[in-house]
Amino acid sequence: MHTRALQFFSCLAWLALGVGVSKAANEVPPILLFNGTGTSPNDVKAVEAVLKTSRNAYATADSAQLNGMSEAQLLAYRLLIVPGGNYLNVANHLTPGAATNIHNAVGSGLNFLGICAGGLLAGNTTTNSLNLTSGVRVGFYAVVNRGIHKAAVPITVVGAPAIEHYWEDGPQFTGWGDVVGKYPDGTPAIVEGTSGKGFVILCGVHPEAPEKWRHGMTFATSASLANAYAGTLVDAALHGTRLPHY
Repeated sequence: MHTRALQFFSCLAWLALGVGVSKAANEVPPILLFNGTGTSPNDVKAVEAVLKTSRNAYATADSAQLNGMSEAQLLAYRLLIVPGGNYLNVANHLTPGAATNIHNAVGSGLNFLGICAGGLLAGNTTTNSLNLTSGVRVGFYAVVNRGIHKAAVPITVVGAPAIEHYWEDGPQFTGWGDVVGKYPDGTPAIVEGTSGKGFVILCGVHPEAPEKWRHGMTFATSASLANAYAGTLVDAALHGTRLPHY
């Protein structure tokens, strides 16, 4: 096929995936943001806002597109982000082959950032999970057992003041990775580690949450401070940079 024709088809491919910050038509952006069935459209928008603020180029892929991607196609990216939503719906709309391809791509060097539902999906569950945690099952932050499903939660990190983040039915990650941030009960809210050659960050809260998500809730720290921390997580996940941990 002629070079001009190849460039044309490459352009069509990226239009189909939905490229964010502009890149050359034949250049793969470094980040792939999943926006498929089960993800929260509002959280996809919140993550996109963080990516745009930090001027990170990205493409998006829905469930059908991710199901159709091979391990080699996934490895063209440096980072896969799976945002919040309903992790069971996300899992149920991914094929076992897609889950295997993602698992293997991370093992071969694709980095991964899982936020809330994305963190649950990364664990080892009875659903069609990614098992980036070497068999460790991911549970929920314990306040759900008291009927609390949405809250302003202070997360403590090493060497910096705590930041209150929006939390909604999010996981905790006891048993896997290095602990970057802790919930008030001491369980891991943010963890980092490796799955094969891939660098993985899992986050049980929503640092990307915009101010409007906070309606009717009281926070001691600003949404802008939390959003800046979301940018820190994206940057660390993208470059495989370890954050200070306990």
